[in-house]
Amino acid sequence: MKDSKLYEIFLPYPDMPDRRVRVFVPAHEEGELLPVIYMTDGQNLFDEESAAWGCWHTMEAVENERVNGLGAAVIVGIDHGGKNRDNELTPAGIGEVVNVADMDNFTAPEGEVFDRFVTGVVMPYIEENFPVKKGRKFTAFCGSSSGGLQSIFTGLEHRDRFSMLGVFSPAMLLYREEDIRGWLLKNLSGELPYIYLYTGNGDELEGRIFVSTELTYDILTELGYPYDRLNEVVMLEYRHNEQAWEEIFRDFLHTFIYRCSQNKNA
Repeated sequence: MKDSKLYEIFLPYPDMPDRRVRVFVPAHEEGELLPVIYMTDGQNLFDEESAAWGCWHTMEAVENERVNGLGAAVIVGIDHGGKNRDNELTPAGIGEVVNVADMDNFTAPEGEVFDRFVTGVVMPYIEENFPVKKGRKFTAFCGSSSGGLQSIFTGLEHRDRFSMLGVFSPAMLLYREEDIRGWLLKNLSGELPYIYLYTGNGDELEGRIFVSTELTYDILTELGYPYDRLNEVVMLEYRHNEQAWEEIFRDFLHTFIYRCSQNKNA
């Protein structure tokens, strides 16, 4: 049995210093391969010391799943770019960014750059160097706020790479309804991922995100997104913060591991 371990690696990010990527590999048998979740905002995922606004405690969540006997997953947390976070987690491909009041450092959308970093640099490195199962059935993407926006963007743009998306409090309010609709329509073909769509409504910002998340859900259902691959979770009292996302992540993780267990012979 190999013990659990948190690794730190640095990978080349375009036109910026190398980006830190943290990889939590839970305890596993020699030769065992595990499902993998790629996540934004790596600073907030693993320990209180690195998390300025609160920690998701993803390692503890994975260990709990392992202890309870369902299984486990590797967590890959990609650090955000500090003051460049608003740019790098805002894709241009959805449409014109029209509401930037809540983004202090936004200058231009660079979500496609982050997308290429994840799919073209991080994923190949992880698959080559860590004990993860390859293939979309065992691969998920997850993020919150701007990270939730990036999660649904990357996940639907690369439907052949991800089977499940954790879309927590996504910043869809940045775009016009007609642009969201048009972008979704272009990306609803082939095998679609399971979307775990969460929003709260416990403060002013999360309330506005609640409206845009409900709109996104309504558009998805209107366009015929399969009901068995779309799960909307609403916690009206939850605020726009790490404490809410930590709790929601535990259920997302459990759902992902369970779904992977159904594909264990794939």
